[in-house]
Amino acid sequence: MENEQLGTISLTGLHGWGYHGVLDAERASGQEFIVDVEVELDMPGADDIAATVDYGALATKVVGIVEGQPVKLIETLASAIAASILEDERIRTTTVTVHKPQAPITVRFDDVAVTISRRKHVGDLFD
Repeated sequence: MENEQLGTISLTGLHGWGYHGVLDAERASGQEFIVDVEVELDMPGADDIAATVDYGALATKVVGIVEGQPVKLIETLASAIAASILEDERIRTTTVTVHKPQAPITVRFDDVAVTISRRKHVGDLFD
């Protein structure tokens, strides 16, 4: 691609209540999950929302997944979020971090998080 003007949009600290976890108690009572998202896309410099990603809509999409269908692992949740983000044809790559600050761990801790990165296949960028 000629004259690429790549840019990054970051959303940090998106909060959602979900019922994800391996333990029955986690799935019954739920807990807060916090998600950080970074997306890379071509930013041609036009002052036009159609030329970029609406980060309000992106935030709503991510929280909707957190508050949607329960999964056992936050790794699975992060993958589902990344797959949904990459459905947007403008987005080339994404990095998703899912934090589970109330994870059922028996020692004192500040956070548990999983981070994944996903990239569209090169052929997908030119279809």
